[in-house]
Amino acid sequence: MDSLPKRDANHVPLSPVTFLPRAAAVYADRTSVVCGGTAFTWRQTHDRCVRLSAALQALGVARNDVVSVLAPNTPALYEMHFAVPMAGGVINAINTRLDAAGVAAILRHAAPKLLFVDYQYIRVATDALKSIASSSLPLLVVIDDIDAPTGARVGELEYEGLVARGDPARHPPREVVDEWDAVALNYTSGTTSAPKGVVYSHRGAYLSTVGLLLQWGVGHEPVYLWSLPMFHCNGWTFTWGIAARGGANVCVRAPTADAMYSAITDHGVTHMCVAPVLFNVLLDAHRDPLPRAVEVLTGGAPPPAALLERVERLGFHVTHAYGMTEATGPAMVCEWRERWDALPAPERAALKARQGVSAISLAGADVKNLKTMASVPRDGTTLGEIVLRGSSVMKGYYKNPEATDAAFRGGWFLTGDVGVVHPDGYVEIKDRSKDVIISGGENISSVEVEAALYGHPAVQEAAVVAMPHPHWGETPCAFVALKKEFDSGAGEVSEEELVAFCRSKMAHFMVPRKVVFVDELPKNATGKVQKLALRERARGLRPRDSDKKKPDPTRPTTLTALSRL
Repeated sequence: MDSLPKRDANHVPLSPVTFLPRAAAVYADRTSVVCGGTAFTWRQTHDRCVRLSAALQALGVARNDVVSVLAPNTPALYEMHFAVPMAGGVINAINTRLDAAGVAAILRHAAPKLLFVDYQYIRVATDALKSIASSSLPLLVVIDDIDAPTGARVGELEYEGLVARGDPARHPPREVVDEWDAVALNYTSGTTSAPKGVVYSHRGAYLSTVGLLLQWGVGHEPVYLWSLPMFHCNGWTFTWGIAARGGANVCVRAPTADAMYSAITDHGVTHMCVAPVLFNVLLDAHRDPLPRAVEVLTGGAPPPAALLERVERLGFHVTHAYGMTEATGPAMVCEWRERWDALPAPERAALKARQGVSAISLAGADVKNLKTMASVPRDGTTLGEIVLRGSSVMKGYYKNPEATDAAFRGGWFLTGDVGVVHPDGYVEIKDRSKDVIISGGENISSVEVEAALYGHPAVQEAAVVAMPHPHWGETPCAFVALKKEFDSGAGEVSEEELVAFCRSKMAHFMVPRKVVFVDELPKNATGKVQKLALRERARGLRPRDSDKKKPDPTRPTTLTALSRL
């Protein structure tokens, strides 16, 4: 057996870039990208990407050179996911919700050779560049509106001009020689620390793409709505995956309710991905149920079961995934079991809210006691940290060997998420390790308390953090935004009512000792709730006087609580 060598014909580096030439050959005349009044076929998209790759090479882009892009979901950003690695470069899609200081921090760290900027973000980009003290600033390329060009320019370089002048005969696409080479550089959202640059390999991106297509059950010719930003883990790899299935990419510059519902109607959308925050956008539009189901993959934060139940009534068939930037997007999928169909809607929603089972692309996913690195029992109660291993895990943090080393232990990547394993093997997140509330020695999951609050008909958003308690050390504090009809006086909702509601849903020691009403929860640039800011605010709060010394019959004794740590 060992005498059979690897050959060029039977051992080819894995790369998601290979999905594009296949799409051009197999799905040549099918629609590839739609944006407003512009549409391309897969043959045209391939030609444009090859030309752009040639233009990038002519500008000096070589292996491992970073090419940054600050743009919404447009054909240009989609094409660059193929054209940049075709030139040997590494694509860095920047979060468009960042301010100039945030963009500057990424540019300073990534040191890109070129920076492509959508015309609406020129001011942010130029302000960011002005703040960078460097003699080697990136070349700036403007991406104009493809439907109605504005003529906006900063310098001489413009996206469509580069595509037109690229010469593939002189600069053909570079072959991927080593599948361990970098294909993308993405920055974490920084919810618990400063953003870090996460590097994906060609191999990891390929395997993650194929695995997610299989696990979500994406068939051929899907119509995919870009409601998820492409800058978020390269659109959870669907930038490459839709090419693999010969689908149509429907681009919208901003995922407003009107834009999403119009796209669903006009283009027959079959699939879309959303962060849970977009569920509220869809629900608040008060639309009629969809004429046919749309498959929705959600992740980014644990969605409350009550929210999932409401969304599915509209005709969105939701699959819950769990992942992170370091895992090339989704690392777990809540695979649906047919026998669950017979359960009542609330029970189905609760099962769907779990994070699920390992992604196919991983070699393993587990929940472990980090002190012993032993797996926790499958009892649905014993807490541990979720750990991952497999080729779709990041190469490491760019220019940060210390953080890279700290993220790996004993052959596993440490996610920082605390969870349990249920008897059926499905994992459920209970909290970020930094968000667990330790009250009198007992761990309280902020996610569980939030889920209970979302069950109240008046609650639009809820976030629970720790606040000081004179006796227990810490206790839950809830920040709540009410739905508009309740916030505008349609019905009085008091702190006492929400506390009483929680008491009917959980052990009393888990109930918030303080409820703070806010217009909206603070969120970072990717839409995740900024719990760090809420924790800072909660430090200055105190529990209600009636709760300071009240005995709690449901709280474990200190001895019992300590025995669980």
